[in-house]
Amino acid sequence: MLVDTHCHLDFEQFDEDRLAVVTNAQRAGVGVILNPSVDLENSAKVLAQTARFDGLYAAIGVHPNSSNGWTDESESKLKEMAQDKKVVAIGEIGLDYYREKAPKDVQHKVLREQLDLAAEMELPVIIHNRESSEDVLAMLLDWQAELSRAGSPLAQRPGVLHSFSGDLAMAEKAVTAHYFIGFTGPLTFKNAPVLRKIAAALPIENVLVETDSPFLAPHPLRGKRNEPANVKLVAEKLAEIKGLSFEEIANITTANAQRLFLFGERQ
Repeated sequence: MLVDTHCHLDFEQFDEDRLAVVTNAQRAGVGVILNPSVDLENSAKVLAQTARFDGLYAAIGVHPNSSNGWTDESESKLKEMAQDKKVVAIGEIGLDYYREKAPKDVQHKVLREQLDLAAEMELPVIIHNRESSEDVLAMLLDWQAELSRAGSPLAQRPGVLHSFSGDLAMAEKAVTAHYFIGFTGPLTFKNAPVLRKIAAALPIENVLVETDSPFLAPHPLRGKRNEPANVKLVAEKLAEIKGLSFEEIANITTANAQRLFLFGERQ
């Protein structure tokens, strides 16, 4: 079995054939799909959608590009939604200095408040990082250290750096703090040798595979709409990089995802 640990199945690109997309994923051996959110309205939509499909789980949160919509009530609304047993993470949250649709200080505030919520709910985080590696890593390392001092079990599984785009030094520091590293379609791109070197260097016990559908379709589908079934192509490339069989990579990354997100284990 495979797990697609990051897919925006709720996006409009899937409105015409969502059921077929899920069926295709299941036929490809994808048993679990994790759908993160980008804002409060989207979080409610994602959560409602999890009831429609077996094996579909939700992460709720406010993306950095949606940070301007954060209000005094946002955290309490997320906390209420986080009670649902199919919510397994807080995300997609983080920092984005590329688009910078919200000022940096606002992004930092919103990320910090959602990290606090994740600590309270004992839910791992799904981290978005675009051209903000230094700042986002500093915040994540500080937060994980706080979890450790508090004796929180979350300190051993604080979250994942989704669709990793940093350098090896960043990845190694994150892994040392028990974070997972998520790889998407770019791992298969011909012009991404550096990313493959990072994947080769990391301990396989801290690696996840994901699609970020409908974006980042892997080679040879680059430029087309991505979907969860294509996580198999990412896993195949990872197997090649690691010198392991596809079956071994499927088993290991599935176990990693289960260890991080505790699918089906929330009481």
